[in-house]
Amino acid sequence: MQIGIDQLAFYTPKTYLDLVDLAHARGEEPDKYRIGIGQYEQAVIPVTQDAVTLAANAAVKVVNETNRDQIAMILFGTESGIDHSKSAAVYLKRLLNLPDNLRAVEIKQACYGATAGLQFAHDYVRLHPDKQVLVIGADIARYGLNTPGEVTQGGGAVAMTISAAPKLLNLDNETAFRSEDIMDFWRPLYRTEALVDGRFSENVYIDFFKTVWLDYQRQTNRTIADFTAFAFHLPFTKMGLKALRAVLPEADAEQQKQLKTNFEASRQYNRRVGNLYTGSLYLSLRSLFDNAVLKPGQRIGLFSYGSGAEGEFFSGTISEQFDAQQSRQRFSEFFSSRQQLTMAQYERLFSQQLPDHDVLLDVTHDDARFVLAGIKHDQRQYLDRNKA
Repeated sequence: MQIGIDQLAFYTPKTYLDLVDLAHARGEEPDKYRIGIGQYEQAVIPVTQDAVTLAANAAVKVVNETNRDQIAMILFGTESGIDHSKSAAVYLKRLLNLPDNLRAVEIKQACYGATAGLQFAHDYVRLHPDKQVLVIGADIARYGLNTPGEVTQGGGAVAMTISAAPKLLNLDNETAFRSEDIMDFWRPLYRTEALVDGRFSENVYIDFFKTVWLDYQRQTNRTIADFTAFAFHLPFTKMGLKALRAVLPEADAEQQKQLKTNFEASRQYNRRVGNLYTGSLYLSLRSLFDNAVLKPGQRIGLFSYGSGAEGEFFSGTISEQFDAQQSRQRFSEFFSSRQQLTMAQYERLFSQQLPDHDVLLDVTHDDARFVLAGIKHDQRQYLDRNKA
């Protein structure tokens, strides 16, 4: 029985910053960001969007009347949770009008949370092949204005349905994972911006990738020759390129060329959106599906990494039903419709934060279906414009 990713959708607001403008404003050469970091643009998230609304705006693209009653679980990976106690998945379940007889759980381990959800979903569907699981990765990456991490900010959400007989990717059963208590990135409960030891985190990322890649090879007896492409967690796209270069010598010249070409396809969306934390790997996978020349049966390797730290290498084969044409068109339309912000607009939007008390937000500048309208009696007020 084949189990894997049936649908994979993405959402981020239309407001974005061109990193050439950011470089000029911060006294840096644009190529430091465009080539050295591998980023061109980054999404800027308004105060009327949070992890829940981002997830809902992505999930409505994969949840409809044909599969609504099949969904037995929501697994919501995020490190941008809105409550110390209540799961973001419960809010999402209501916004999507899903049945009450399902599980709704939030998962946290830095950028790895959505992958944990994917693997749990895989095991569940194996036992319940008539059901589907909705897996979410939704985050807002914030490091602060005029900080070293500013260039790697961003945000958005991916939504995946995991099912039997999937239309996109059949997941292999074998997987290799590793976890260690490492302080390369963290955000204490009292902070809205993350703390990161950048160079150390890059080294840990590469070390984890090489370790789980070797473990995967020992388990499966597969080699790099068995892979058409790799998709990576991309906090910034140069990071994935560094990981790919660590294993390229294992491939012959022809395959090295193919792997590099497909990596370029896999980072097209990420370099224009920025860091998604839990959703980053899966936006890269979506970009690979849409921008590479792929065929059913080809094997894709995926590397997930969450600082703190946890890493996993797993794989899957392209489904016989694979067709990326509609997704490719939607992304093309999305990028052409975005609103570029000036530096002043970006800094003003970035600095708007929810207060610690009740507030009514102006949602007229946010055209999303789901928005955060404010706080009342310490409860977030979500608006579905289709029901307003």
